Amino acid sequence: MCKNEIEVTEMNRSGYTPLVAYEAWRVAVLNYCDDVRPENIHTMQKHNFTDEVFVLLSGHCTLYTGGCGDTPGAVTAHPMVPGKVYNIKKGCWHNHVLNESGSVLIIENDDTYDGGDNSPILPLNEEQMQAVCDGWNE
Repeated sequence: MCKNEIEVTEMNRSGYTPLVAYEAWRVAVLNYCDDVRPENIHTMQKHNFTDEVFVLLSGHCTLYTGGCGDTPGAVTAHPMVPGKVYNIKKGCWHNHVLNESGSVLIIENDDTYDGGDNSPILPLNEEQMQAVCDGWNE
């Protein structure tokens, strides 16, 4: 019999919080914080070796993609719908915007971190940043 049958973790901190890590994968939550306001989105990241999964738990979230090239391209808004699973495929530039009640569950490889070999981050130009703001419909 296992000693600890269940682990319960609170998900109420603002920003990104890892919740569970097991071998090669991690479950985290992203709750609203000022960093995820549309006017504060100045970069996109991609994961060179892994997919990343998002599930809207509450509020509003829009995922933004920027193609799969060497640098982010045209920005496309993808408003999330509760109960749907959004799998950002490896190599796709992306970022996200949440409203104040927004909360998103994230499932990703445990080696996914900003600026690592799997997760380069590049700046957006003025036109791309404007597309993020224009694509946001709370």
